Formats: sequence, C-alpha cells, structure tokens
Amino acid sequence: MEWIGTMILNVIYAGVILIAAIWVSGLVKNYIIGFSRQYEDIDETLFTFLGSIARYAIIAFAGVFVLARFGIQTASLVAVIGAAGLAIGLALQGTLANLAAGVMLVIFRPFRIGDFVELGGYSGTVKEVNLFTTELATPDNVQIILPNGQVFGAAIKNYSFHDTRRVDMVFGVSYGSNLKEAEAILQKLIDADDRILTTPASFLKVTNLGDSSVDFTMRVWVDAGDYWNVKFDLTRQAKDALDAGGIDIPFPTTTVVRANA
Repeated sequence: MEWIGTMILNVIYAGVILIAAIWVSGLVKNYIIGFSRQYEDIDETLFTFLGSIARYAIIAFAGVFVLARFGIQTASLVAVIGAAGLAIGLALQGTLANLAAGVMLVIFRPFRIGDFVELGGYSGTVKEVNLFTTELATPDNVQIILPNGQVFGAAIKNYSFHDTRRVDMVFGVSYGSNLKEAEAILQKLIDADDRILTTPASFLKVTNLGDSSVDFTMRVWVDAGDYWNVKFDLTRQAKDALDAGGIDIPFPTTTVVRANA
C-alpha cells in the first residue's frame, strides 16, 4: 500500500511538473518573441527561433525531473541513449534535416518575419520560422506550413528584400499605327505618375515585331510597396490613353475561307 501511495504521489507530481513546464515554456517563448517586437532594429525571425529552442529546452528539463521523481538515474540513460542514437538518427533523418535547415535559415537569414517570399513553389508572407517548419500566409489568407528542409533546399525568392522593384509591361499596337504617337502617349503616362522613380531611369522602346503587333516594352522602377498598384493602374491607363489617341491595339483573329462546292 505504501508503494502504491508513493507511485500515485509521483504520478501527480510528474503531471504537475509537465503541465507547469508546458505553461512556463509558452510564457518564455512569447516573452522572447515580444522582446524583439519592442525594437524595430532587432530581427524578429531570430528571436522566434530562439523562443522555440527555449520552449523545447524547458520541456526537456522537465522530462529529466520527471524521470528523477520516479527514481530513474538519468546518468544511466546515457549509455542507452548512445546505443539508440544511431537507430533514432536513421529513423528521424528527415526531421533532423529539417532541424539543421532551420538553423541554417536563422544563421543566413534569407528572409524575415513579414517578408513576402516564394518558397517551395508557394508564395506568401512569412509568419513564423521555428525548429522544423516555416509558416506562410498566402495573399488570400491560407496557411502554408513547409518543412525547413524543403525551404532551404530549393530556390528562395524574397520579394521584400529590396526597397524598390521594376515593373515590366508590354503593350502591342497595330502595324498601321504611328509609332511616335504611341510612344509619346505611353511616355506621358510614365511622366504623370508620381509613384514612378526617376532613378533608375525608365525604359520605353519597341522591342518586338510580333505576328500581329508592334510591341513596346515599358520598364519603370517603383517602391516595392507600390508594385502591384502601379502595374494595375498603368495597364488600365494605357488602354484608355491609346484608345483616346486613335492607336489600335490588335487582338488575335481567325479568318475562315470557304471553298466553293
């Protein structure tokens, strides 16, 4: 009876220790992440990763205390862990690869929390980088969780890394159009938009003689945050301006020839 009472008491203590460890680890993680948010110059990605490490470390220490509570000598487990280490490493090689990739992502920091990136074929805003996975939120607010091994082992596109971006657009006009007038209309759109930067200089030239159109390529530089608005606005404005100037915009047509019976 005494042994049973001691065992029940140890189970209760173990449960309390584990619950307290999970609760404290969550507080510590949130505190570390919150500390980085108090200062704009501190990289939140690094502190998010450190918060995850601290959380798992606290839970691991709690596990050691639980084992000690049941009278298990943790030192005696070293030999067992060492013998099983190889088998565990082989079984969890994918997980360990994700862990190693997570460390590399934090060291080299190809992106940060809040950056808009393309990772593993998915595009979205970086929400979190932890020990094993990277979390994205797509533009339509869908959660994407990628293993860090997949992230670090493929090309990374970071659309937020530079302060400016170049907008590339192509406008086709008919072969019968006055090219000088068409160029002047498009140039006027560039000059009238205050969001377009003067340095680097804009580019507007005829770059292709297509099957049914003469193609103008327009390249303008804007602040990264203005990229999509400028692209969409110029598309609409170019159509309206070319129509108003009497410049035809060709579109694919099909001619059907009927043979005489």
